[in-house]
Amino acid sequence: MTDALYTLDELLAATGGRAVGLTEPGIGSISIDSRELGPHALFVAIKGDRFDGHDFVDQALANGAVAALVSAGRLDETGRRLIAVPDALEGLAALGRAARARTSARIAAVTGSVGKTTTKEALRTICAAAGSTHASIKSFNNHWGVPLMLARMPRATEFGVFEIGMSAPGEITPLTAMVRPHVALVTTVAPAHLEFFNSVAEIAAAKAEIFTGIEPGGTAIVNADHEHVDLLLDHARQAGVGEVLTYGFSPRAQLRITDVDTSGSASRANVDLPSGCVTLALNLAGRHMLANAAGALIVAERLGVPVDLALAALGRFEAPEGRGAVVRLGRDGEQLLLVDESYNANPASMRAALEVFAGQSAPRGRRVLVLGDMLELGATSPDLHAALAPAVTAAGADLVFLVGPHMAALRDALGSAAVAGHAQSSDALVDVIVKILAPGDAVMVKGSNGVRLGKLVTALRERFA
Repeated sequence: MTDALYTLDELLAATGGRAVGLTEPGIGSISIDSRELGPHALFVAIKGDRFDGHDFVDQALANGAVAALVSAGRLDETGRRLIAVPDALEGLAALGRAARARTSARIAAVTGSVGKTTTKEALRTICAAAGSTHASIKSFNNHWGVPLMLARMPRATEFGVFEIGMSAPGEITPLTAMVRPHVALVTTVAPAHLEFFNSVAEIAAAKAEIFTGIEPGGTAIVNADHEHVDLLLDHARQAGVGEVLTYGFSPRAQLRITDVDTSGSASRANVDLPSGCVTLALNLAGRHMLANAAGALIVAERLGVPVDLALAALGRFEAPEGRGAVVRLGRDGEQLLLVDESYNANPASMRAALEVFAGQSAPRGRRVLVLGDMLELGATSPDLHAALAPAVTAAGADLVFLVGPHMAALRDALGSAAVAGHAQSSDALVDVIVKILAPGDAVMVKGSNGVRLGKLVTALRERFA
């Protein structure tokens, strides 16, 4: 293969592996899913929460994988095309480190309690307009997602954009050590994953681990619109980061977002950059979208992307699926307006989405909210769900549907008369809501991914498309 992602020799050198039955000189792609294989794929048999990839090696090879990277001793090697390593996940991590070591790309990493995927996607959009860009897909931001995304990075990449997540202390440190970003951004700190932390301050400290991997002379960029900004700044300085910048709506931010206009379905603001003040215009609604885009813009400038090119790219940017994407389903004049926020939810993102929905007008019908549980909030969950009541009321919906056991606290805070329906699972409400909605209505669907409100989004797309 002339365009191999890795030659066989490079694979073996990076992983310390042993080749069995291989004839191909290299591989062109990497997958951990036997059903989704790219050209000349290497299938990596990692063990997940529900499945063990070793159980799917034969399926992957039958589906066209060039070889499988496996933990030695897990499989009979007879008749199989394998690279045997002590541990398959560590082998994947070794490939990720090898890809990072060989690249001359400018690298950025993004974390935060809210907005990291949208900010990552905005930054990917900007960088792709400036040069060959490799970026994390979906929310592949954990102990297997980050090494997989690194390992897939082509040799000729000019910009690398990686999302790094966590649900417990100590998880970001090894991931940022792999990514070794030139620029690292923390979007914000908010109550999320409180099931695994004693306080929001502990969450901030865990997010600050991203600074420990920044390359010498690199930049830390921190959103200043929360109460734990000083903790983040202290951690950045302790990590020896060369340059630390703050941004946001707060007067204390070094790089301010001012003159904000979020009327209608678009947003506009002035944003201070190290090089001067610019006007940022988005075809997206909401202060939170402006904050996400401004963070991406500042990172891009530090990566060397021309500002005018970055602003033009952001003008074309659309919200990712499940994270604020606005879809109009049906024919002109008979459309359902769908705001898809079905992938994630915590108190901060819920309030931001409700604020945006308050400014959305139905084409000619009702305004409907479907809100699912915010997960992983621990003992604080009832209070945090109940505290959403004022924001839900301010959104001015004609109908409010709630999904999940934790939403009982919000139901009680709103009063039963204000809730059109409450079910323990999405399955119980999908058909009900699909039948109630009609062309001309506007509906926002928001909840944690585990609530599976994506089923409702899919059903609405099928019903009204």
